[in-house]
Amino acid sequence: MEFTDDPSQNPHPIGMTVTECHNMIQQTPMVKSLKEHLEKAGCGIDDNFIKAVHCNMNISGGYVPGKGITVCSNELSTQDEVNQVVKHELIHAYDECRAANLNWYNCAHQACSEIRANKLSGDCHFKRELLRGYMKLKGQGKECVLRRSMKSVMANPNCSQYTAKAAIDAVWDRCYNDTAPFDTAP
Repeated sequence: MEFTDDPSQNPHPIGMTVTECHNMIQQTPMVKSLKEHLEKAGCGIDDNFIKAVHCNMNISGGYVPGKGITVCSNELSTQDEVNQVVKHELIHAYDECRAANLNWYNCAHQACSEIRANKLSGDCHFKRELLRGYMKLKGQGKECVLRRSMKSVMANPNCSQYTAKAAIDAVWDRCYNDTAPFDTAP
């Protein structure tokens, strides 16, 4: 699940239409590459796997196991935002594909996928963090991955703040350094 930033700081609170968002999804550069990696891993996806929808929650998108990815058109306003959400959620789909026993209700399993998605999708790129108001020059990327992963794992009803922190700590090194399906972090 990808949370939007504080809506009071969103310069485009209305977002875009479902049609505009759908057209932007089709133009997301990394979609083709990640679709190919999913197919190589044995989990091909069809054209309806990623859908633009109007959402009633303060999230920009989400991955629903076995069903696909939703991108919340009303929470996004630029191609860059759509690209980032799609990449993030495709990492979750890839993780589920390659791990036969992934259980999204297990805090450690979710923590690993959130760590990977936040790092590999570009969620924590310096420019994106600067726009959010985080300006630390050293270590900001890791802090961002930790902060955003904690927020997502804590949204799981099975994961209290304590459990989420313990799960993230337990899987951090292995999952933060896992760049699959890429050779290195993009």
